[in-house]
Amino acid sequence: MPKQDGRTLDHKSLETLRLIAVRRVVEGGEKPSDVIRSLGLCRTSIYPWLRKHKKKGEAALHMRKASGPKPKLNEKQCQQVSRWIIGKDPRQHGLDFGLWTRQIVAQLVEEKFGISIKLTAVGLLLARMGITPQKPLRRAYERDPKAVDQWLKQDYPRLRRRARKHGATIFFLDEAGFSSEPNLGRTYGLKGETPVVKTTGQRQKVSAISAVSAKGGFWSQVYTGTLNAARFVEFLKACRRGGRGKVYLVVDGHPSHRAKVVAAYVAACRGDLELHFLPPYSPDLNPDEFVWQHAKTNGVAKKPLKKNEATFPTGDFTCDRVSIAQNVLCKP
Repeated sequence: MPKQDGRTLDHKSLETLRLIAVRRVVEGGEKPSDVIRSLGLCRTSIYPWLRKHKKKGEAALHMRKASGPKPKLNEKQCQQVSRWIIGKDPRQHGLDFGLWTRQIVAQLVEEKFGISIKLTAVGLLLARMGITPQKPLRRAYERDPKAVDQWLKQDYPRLRRRARKHGATIFFLDEAGFSSEPNLGRTYGLKGETPVVKTTGQRQKVSAISAVSAKGGFWSQVYTGTLNAARFVEFLKACRRGGRGKVYLVVDGHPSHRAKVVAAYVAACRGDLELHFLPPYSPDLNPDEFVWQHAKTNGVAKKPLKKNEATFPTGDFTCDRVSIAQNVLCKP
């Protein structure tokens, strides 16, 4: 039988060959040279197997994962690296960066422990500890975590109970601005030749306002100019013309939402309309933010304006750029 290189076989096959060869010698009484020749392997391969079997038994012939090089960081140091990263950013360690990278972690390890490690080792270390690269959420310094927690656990559940009791619908309202010059995202092109997307060179801007319910109800308008109290009252009147019955409208702290003329109009509605305010600097609690995120990410960012095309018509709209499915809505 022609000889074959055992290194070309997978580990499981090699383990099986080792066990068969040793058993034929130990239990069957065959000569080692005859056994290894019949398997087509190098004549000297079987002797180390026999020595291992004599010392430690069959367990020594089983395949095992190579231990690899000894880690440069011990377990205590690895846990320290984890504490540096989780819940913190590099600025809290005296660095000028707000996002973690493998280079920054390697730099901190060298500064704190005097140990130099490569980027690949840093990536493997972080993955082993369950730390993965992720896109972070923005949170304002001015945000009050206690107020947010109270809204989630007390205020909003109380509002939902009141809405069920009085037959009202909860809507979340928000405004957004759109421009004819958005970030276009990514496309494919030949390497070394940046693709060109033709669009209008005229700057166009338009604002939009919408209200969305947790069950998928939706109302919207687009407008030009700035939002003030008088215009906000007009929006409230237009929203109510849809025959929605009692509406509890959740809004943010925009000055137009808190104006006296708005409060007077709400009072004149005699309970058919109520305004409820989100905690300051908490856009993530407003499901209507998902409407505009969807419109910008999957709308204007991927659909640059064609020749002689306007950003938006004014008035009520059902434009594809801001039309959404109910599955992009969520409760806070």
